[in-house]
Amino acid sequence: MAIRRSATKRHGLPTVVQLRLTPAPAQADALAAAVLLCNQAATLVSRLAWQHRVFAVVELHRLAYYEVRAQVAGLGAQAAVRAIARVAGAYTNRRSTKKRAHIFRPHGAVPYDARLMSFNRDARTVSLWSPTGRVTVPYAGRPDDLKAIDTLPMGEADLICRRGVWLLQVALTLPKPAVREPVSGFIGVDQGVANLAVTSDRVVLPGPALAGPIGSNGHVRTLRERRHRQRRRLQKKGTSAARRVLRRLSGREHRMMTGLNHQISKFVVREAERTGRGVALEDLQGIRGRVRAHRLQRRTLHSWAFAQQTAFTRYKAARAGVAFVLVDPAYTSQACPVCGCVTRANRPTRGRFACTGCGLAGHADHIAARNIATRGAAGWAAINQPHATGLPSARRDRESKPPDSTGGS
Repeated sequence: MAIRRSATKRHGLPTVVQLRLTPAPAQADALAAAVLLCNQAATLVSRLAWQHRVFAVVELHRLAYYEVRAQVAGLGAQAAVRAIARVAGAYTNRRSTKKRAHIFRPHGAVPYDARLMSFNRDARTVSLWSPTGRVTVPYAGRPDDLKAIDTLPMGEADLICRRGVWLLQVALTLPKPAVREPVSGFIGVDQGVANLAVTSDRVVLPGPALAGPIGSNGHVRTLRERRHRQRRRLQKKGTSAARRVLRRLSGREHRMMTGLNHQISKFVVREAERTGRGVALEDLQGIRGRVRAHRLQRRTLHSWAFAQQTAFTRYKAARAGVAFVLVDPAYTSQACPVCGCVTRANRPTRGRFACTGCGLAGHADHIAARNIATRGAAGWAAINQPHATGLPSARRDRESKPPDSTGGS
């Protein structure tokens, strides 16, 4: 049985808070000039990188630093360094899919690091670099976000102008809580197309358990089909008005699914925390390559958001100190959790499970979630098995690696 634990850095957990800036008109003009200049520099560096096929950050710095400083007037040294690192990051893992140099939008988000910004927490102001000098801008935000800014270590920030509103999205490092032992077992979550998530507690998500306008999985499918028909109709029309509507609708379905995945993962983790259990999900990595689908079903198959839902559940569980494991998905919907009988005949229809051995019957997704919960408990016990050294097996294996091991920390 393949079991994978959540992988998080030892020193803490990343998070992002959003602050709203209130610059004066002259300060807003200076920030707008900084955004335009940094994106212009990033586009120039990107063209150089593509032309010379140099994408590693160190080599790209040697190639482009002096040229971008010479060609982009007013660009500071650290702003040039961040532009080069930004270009290297844009090409990471995506070179094989690109057919031309990456172009940065003139008004796209611009990264600021500790050398380009500084906070005065008492005055609630932030000092930001601009081509004409530093600008000190007041900021505001939710009480929890302001408290996080005051107390947590900060990383980079993104400066964004969205519909005339200036925002600063700051990366913070949360303290990593200790993972609590799942004394009451695990909550299994079965992810699917007909039902986005079904837990071993018989809860179907989305559904009445979640607040909001989305009432059921059928509602989700109806909305997605409506968006698909609308996009296809507008693309076929091809007029300038149709393209304007497409731009306005761009990302709406993605935002809806992202919000749903946040709600589902939050519900699952809170329920696990409340009941003293862990969370077990299927390891669906590479599922698109393994599953064969009819051509009429391929759009549905390739629009799954399971990776995002898994990622959200993983980091929320790490924040709450809840145990999280990924289990082998093989035969979870064909195995009987009572007698262990595994056969395709146990699934007479897509949504129904009826064991040919002991007669257990129920909803197929709920039975799969029960099997996932069982595998999660077994896997957690295996990777935390005590040893003569007094350390759990997972920690013992990690600490027994030689210093020059490439396994990472």
